[in-house]
Amino acid sequence: MTDATNMRLKLPITCFILEIILIILFGVLVEYDHDTDARKWHEHGNGTHGHSDYENDFYYRYPSFQDVHVMIFIGFGFLMTFLQRYGFGSVGFNFLIAAFALQWATLMQGFFHGMHGGKIHIGVESMINADFCTGSVLISFGAVLGKTSPVQLLIMAIFEVTLFAVNEYILLTLLGTKDAGGSMTIHTFGAYFGLMVTRVLYRPTLEKSKHKNCSVYHSDLFAMIGAIYLWMFWPSFNSAITEHGDDQHRTAMNTYYSLAACTLSTFGMSALTAHDGKLDMVHIQNAALAGGVAAGTAGEMMLTPFGSMIVGFLAGIISVLGFKYLSPVLEEKLKIQDTCGVHNLHGMPGILGAIVGAVTSAVATRDVYGGGLEDVFPLVASEERTASYQGSVQAISLAVTLGIALLGGLIVGFILKLPVFGSPNDTHCFEDGIYWEMPGEEESHEELTTVRTEESEKLNG
Repeated sequence: MTDATNMRLKLPITCFILEIILIILFGVLVEYDHDTDARKWHEHGNGTHGHSDYENDFYYRYPSFQDVHVMIFIGFGFLMTFLQRYGFGSVGFNFLIAAFALQWATLMQGFFHGMHGGKIHIGVESMINADFCTGSVLISFGAVLGKTSPVQLLIMAIFEVTLFAVNEYILLTLLGTKDAGGSMTIHTFGAYFGLMVTRVLYRPTLEKSKHKNCSVYHSDLFAMIGAIYLWMFWPSFNSAITEHGDDQHRTAMNTYYSLAACTLSTFGMSALTAHDGKLDMVHIQNAALAGGVAAGTAGEMMLTPFGSMIVGFLAGIISVLGFKYLSPVLEEKLKIQDTCGVHNLHGMPGILGAIVGAVTSAVATRDVYGGGLEDVFPLVASEERTASYQGSVQAISLAVTLGIALLGGLIVGFILKLPVFGSPNDTHCFEDGIYWEMPGEEESHEELTTVRTEESEKLNG
């Protein structure tokens, strides 16, 4: 290990300083919201207004939060374990970044959305939103997987969470965009931010590690665990913070059917694009999830099961084609080394989801939505804007997201290039051994030789 990649001081200093800063900021700025605070809940809770404790937001939102939390830590973590010698890094660094990002996101989102009398009020909904922001960071992690140090990843998370919160504020608060499942705010933003970072961090001699940038039988099986967890819980992800009642019910159902249709088109396209008709596990792990991404924006709208299935069907086709034909072009022509293919799972399906959302918004009518129009499109319901204007706002929001993600990724990429952050050299990419203690059977020949030499000297002595 070279001095540049030695984490003996760099990682502890980074982790301790960041966590101490977070603790101080939480101490100064953060307090429980009405549903979490003992005094506030009981002042206005079951006693005065006849509320039951079971009307606390915890009972509405916590099951969704649990599902989203599993997606963040198990789903994303294990989805990235496909690399043959980078399983520790995939799950471990995913764990590290997520634990930091959810704390920082609570503060950043609070600054923009949740300040009350100079304090950030937090409850179960802010926990879900922080996980959403974390999801976007983990998407970007997928683009730079295996080529970055844990310190680089933490620095990337600091900037990305901040930019995510800015973009989210512009879209949801200033523009009045609807994006319940985050096709734009989470997936498109995370994908294109990560693609720009990996473009700036381009390694012309990455060929030296190319033999490790692939999977083996058991690593693909581990990655499939992540994929199945994500697939199962995606209806919860898209519906987690939608309005209670029909909105949440509809979002989960639309996502459910979109994912199912997407899976069939993924299997079909995977076999169709292979010269021998064999399925590619990379397609199944990733493209089968694209239906969840594409149903994100329009999920709470009256997309109908029929419409959801069309969206999922198209998402699977686009994603497989991206893995098969577009990724090699991006790497060769544009020098974008996208380890996990986040462009195919989150980028293009995210854009598809944004377009579907814009079209669905533009044709929304009182006849179709009835009283539910107030929940889904409050500005259209109050006649502050027309449905077609809402549709155009949705389209503009996609452009804004892409602009912030690409410009932000460009700047952050150059920051991460600074040698102080301990990036692995070209010959040690996609290799756990550089940052992790490896179990006995994985020890390198040099270490074994040293041990044997020492033992023989003792015996001879």
